[in-house]
Amino acid sequence: MLDALPDRLEPPVTPAAPAAGSRDLPHPAREEIRLEAVLHALSDPMRLRIVRELAADGDELSCSHFDLPVTKSTTTHHFRVLRESGVIRQVYRGTAKLNGLRRDDLDDLFPGLLDTLLIAATHQAVRLGES
Repeated sequence: MLDALPDRLEPPVTPAAPAAGSRDLPHPAREEIRLEAVLHALSDPMRLRIVRELAADGDELSCSHFDLPVTKSTTTHHFRVLRESGVIRQVYRGTAKLNGLRRDDLDDLFPGLLDTLLIAATHQAVRLGES
C-alpha cells in the first residue's frame, strides 16, 4: 500500500481569491499621508501636470487621457509616485484605471497647500508660455 504513494506529497490546493480584489491598488490612509511625500510628488513637472489636469477636470480621468511626452513605463512610474504619496487615488473600472485627486484629504491635512501650488503652477506656465 505504501508503494502507491508518490515520493513527495503536494500541499492541498486552495482556491484562488476572487479576481475583483486582485486589482486593488495600495493607497496610504489619510493619517499616513506625509507633507514631504506630497511635496516630493509635486516637485516633478510631469506629475504636477497630471495633478493640474485632474484639478481642472474635477473628476476621475483614465491614464490614457494624459498625453505626456514620456514613455509608458515612465508615465506609470509618475502615477505610482502620486498614488503612493497620497496625492491621487487610482481605481479600476472595467479595464480602465481611473485617477482622481484626493483633494478632500489634502485640504484637510494641509489647508490651502494644493490650491496655492496649483495657482503658482498656473502662473509659472503662463510666464513660461506653457499654458
